[in-house]
Amino acid sequence: MECPHLGSSVCIAPDSAKFPQGSPSSWCCSVCRSNKSPWVCLTCSSVHCGRYVNGHAKKHYEDAQIPMTNHKKTEKQEKVQHTVCMDCSSYSTYCYRCDDFVVNDTKLGLVQKVREHLQNLENSAFTSDRHRKRKLLENSSLNSKLLKVNGSTTALCATGLRNLGNTCFMNAILQSLSNIQQFCCYFKELPAVELRNGKTAGRRTYHTRSQGDNNVSLVEEFRKTLCALWQGSQTAFSPESLFYVVWKIMPNFRGYQQQDAHEFMRYLLDHLHLELQGGFNGVSRSVILQESSNLSASNKCCINGASTVVTAIFGGILQNEVNCLICGTESRKFDPFLDLSLDIPSQFRNKRTKNQESGPMCTLRDCLRSFTDLEELDETELYMCHKCKKKQKSTKKFWIQKLPKVLCLHLKRFHWTAYLRNKVDTYVEFPLRGLDMKCYLLEPENSGPESCLYDLVAVVVHHGSGVGSGHYTAYAAHEGRWFHFNDSTVTLTDEETVGKAKAYILFYVERQAKPGAEKL
Repeated sequence: MECPHLGSSVCIAPDSAKFPQGSPSSWCCSVCRSNKSPWVCLTCSSVHCGRYVNGHAKKHYEDAQIPMTNHKKTEKQEKVQHTVCMDCSSYSTYCYRCDDFVVNDTKLGLVQKVREHLQNLENSAFTSDRHRKRKLLENSSLNSKLLKVNGSTTALCATGLRNLGNTCFMNAILQSLSNIQQFCCYFKELPAVELRNGKTAGRRTYHTRSQGDNNVSLVEEFRKTLCALWQGSQTAFSPESLFYVVWKIMPNFRGYQQQDAHEFMRYLLDHLHLELQGGFNGVSRSVILQESSNLSASNKCCINGASTVVTAIFGGILQNEVNCLICGTESRKFDPFLDLSLDIPSQFRNKRTKNQESGPMCTLRDCLRSFTDLEELDETELYMCHKCKKKQKSTKKFWIQKLPKVLCLHLKRFHWTAYLRNKVDTYVEFPLRGLDMKCYLLEPENSGPESCLYDLVAVVVHHGSGVGSGHYTAYAAHEGRWFHFNDSTVTLTDEETVGKAKAYILFYVERQAKPGAEKL
């Protein structure tokens, strides 16, 4: 958004000595001393916490707008306003009067100068911290962060993702996908391609929407992001290059407002699939298709063209049966899918008060059963019967004709009522191991003993009440341990905590059949 208030609000010198010591990303709020989500006022250089902590940055702006009593404002007070601030981690700029993120600058380019100064401070602090850690590592055999698990010291190599301005929806999906081993390894093993040439080659730039570079590759930036995770070389990685490409090729996600994580995941997978078919990453189309065919040589699921790693891993096939209730004519159609969107049955949606007896708990099996059970279509969904030659009442039923290697289940927590999109906050119980999908298969007798069993690998959770607000985090399993990914913060957790989460998106990985378990 083009902000008209920069001239009256950006007043600090880019090399201001008023800035706190240390790296900007770890500066503390001057009110509550929290070092989570620090924002610096571009009028007075004071540092306060963001709205998802204690909201002191917004309060600082509001306090400055209180009208003076008993005497008129001075000319200086009318001019200077504390309306614009900068995120000390992502360096994005926000105006509280516009209530939006800012993409323009002052005539003298002060915003970019402050941004570059903060980046220099961060790099200097990072360099000194790296030297300090190097000295510590000289006396240690470990080269990553340390944790104590069951009394013994172990290495924690997980890396968080910085929030670039309400980008938690993207971070939660990226962390979940990074822990799907077969999918992640494919991209990490792709050859790198450098898109920038000449003076800008290898240089890390701060991307804005105004840049006109069309030479972008979603596959390449996705690959770089996955390679940066699970290395333990930094506390948090900033995915601004990937987010810039998302802005370029997915207009729906431009801006810094909160987005729906499931919608982003679908757009991301669809665009990765399309780009891989075209061979945009410096890899020929034939090589990509050959590798994808190796992943699913026996059972492909093609969506929008040839098979890629996206459809080989996430692709399944549904059989949609529709029966005319007047003449009994049956219509069958096969639909490929990358995920299944499941309703939470209406009987579990009502919130119960303390005085009411708690009813039955909603389970994932209830949601799957609701999705696959025989359903009579209502008057707005009349089926065009080819035998009757007109729209008739009918029934519909889904069968799963082919299960994917990774089963992605989306719980439909947001629904429209009148003019509002409300959230269904019902807890849905889900298994961490042994999700059996055999009873939903069209031909279960043709499946192996363990080919229908799935184990949980990642969970995306939405915290808050609305789709356009709140916060996303993710739980994911890596080498037998569960981690909680909350943007820059990564913590070790346990299965009990994961099982209590109000899941929004669940990722299940097909259990590998044990050697010798094949039918004789």
